[in-house]
Amino acid sequence: MRKFFLRLAVVVVALVLVFVGCSVVWTWQDDRKAQMTTDGPYEATVESLNTHPLPKWFADAKFGVMIHWGLYSVPGFAPKGTTFSKLLEMQYGHAMTHNPYAEDYANAMKDPGSPTARFHREHYGNAPYSDFTKQFDAGLAQWDADRWAAQFKAAGASYVVVTAKYADGYSLWPTQVRNPHAPDFHAQRDLMGELSTAVRKQGLKFGVYYSGGVDWTFQRKTVKTLGDYAYLHYGEDYRKYAVAQVRELIDRYKPDILWNDIAWPTGSKRLYALLADYYNTVPEGVVDDRWSTASFGRQLMSPKPMRWGFDQLMKGVFKLPGAADSINTQKPAPHSDFRTPEYADFDTIQDKFWQQDRGIGGSFGYNREETGEDYTASTELIAALAKGAANNGSLLLNVGPSGGAGEIVPEQSSRLSDIGAWLKINREALDGTRPWTRSSTTTTAGDQVVFTQKGKAVYAVVLGRPRGDIVLKDVALTGAVRRLGAGPVAMTTTADTVLKAAGDGTYAPAFRIG
Repeated sequence: MRKFFLRLAVVVVALVLVFVGCSVVWTWQDDRKAQMTTDGPYEATVESLNTHPLPKWFADAKFGVMIHWGLYSVPGFAPKGTTFSKLLEMQYGHAMTHNPYAEDYANAMKDPGSPTARFHREHYGNAPYSDFTKQFDAGLAQWDADRWAAQFKAAGASYVVVTAKYADGYSLWPTQVRNPHAPDFHAQRDLMGELSTAVRKQGLKFGVYYSGGVDWTFQRKTVKTLGDYAYLHYGEDYRKYAVAQVRELIDRYKPDILWNDIAWPTGSKRLYALLADYYNTVPEGVVDDRWSTASFGRQLMSPKPMRWGFDQLMKGVFKLPGAADSINTQKPAPHSDFRTPEYADFDTIQDKFWQQDRGIGGSFGYNREETGEDYTASTELIAALAKGAANNGSLLLNVGPSGGAGEIVPEQSSRLSDIGAWLKINREALDGTRPWTRSSTTTTAGDQVVFTQKGKAVYAVVLGRPRGDIVLKDVALTGAVRRLGAGPVAMTTTADTVLKAAGDGTYAPAFRIG
């Protein structure tokens, strides 16, 4: 028996050494493919990239709109009633096919026992996912990029980010980069071009979302677990494809925001060459923090036995209190301009700028199952926006239009309208501000108050419906006071600050002090 385990240990060590050797060779070969195609101040090193300053326009802008729109918008279905975090805790083995994200329809329909698979059989029989291109294209006759742009402008957004390519692999522009596994799986109409023109005509910035870490046209296996999602192996065909597509997006549309998701399929040198080219092309552009590269660790985890071991470990870990929620915040990346907690935020002032990305409901893509009760209240979204600004962050709020016509359902439109109405009066308290010496306090009535600063002025936003005097606890402010959209307010200060008769029951009044 001892000889057996000794031989087994030798085999395991040999396999690991072979894998390490192959990984080293792959990394060396991958890094050799790194090349710069533009001239400029930025070089393909993390040190050079980290000299890129956060552009003032992005630090000033506190509200943006993200759009998840694609073939999945046609069926528009996902189960509702739970969160992805809860699924990791309670149904880990099928978390990726039972999740509430309608944009994951292409993967979820491949799991025969999933709610999505049952819905697909009932409504579409055995039709493949690619058949949705016909209905999507037909709906485009009613799609109007200018209408969207005007609506987002009215909502008070400063920028728009759209899913140029989601994990289903369908590209929303007539890409010239051929997908060897799904030729012509892209829009014939230049949807990205039309939208970028419409958005910029409204004076807004334009960004593209790209699913770099996952593309189910290159990886046909059903993704059921977190291990499947994070560690499935992608070959050189996908690495070349992703790099070429993102370069095409940069060249064609000069996006102000380059928003990658999940991870990135190449090694670090090819990534740094890409990002350096982006900054040299769009000096005032920004990139998010979801660019973790195909490191040795990720390569090591790609074989099925390793992913199985990872999943067994995670099943136990996610039973611990709060463990599943932690997945919503990315680990710091070697280079990024901002962090992207998902359906999560920070309640203290952060050194690095951040952007909360979240849906209005439980799904990013349109989900026909969601009703008004499933959508977050406008007051909660306004609070998230104000708290983000107070803690050196911003809010990227997602809408999921339905079908090719791109209708934004009334329940989502009403939230955009409410935010726009609030910002029309109170925008001064957010845009162009920076965190104050503290981010919040409470009133004696129990409402949270968040602070921002611009020059010598301090802004206080009361996240409630105060009436009469508003007493800000444990903070002494001085100077003239004006309620935004109203007029002067009398103030007295001792250990607390009292805004006299300043509340009239309106939600989230904002005050300029000093």
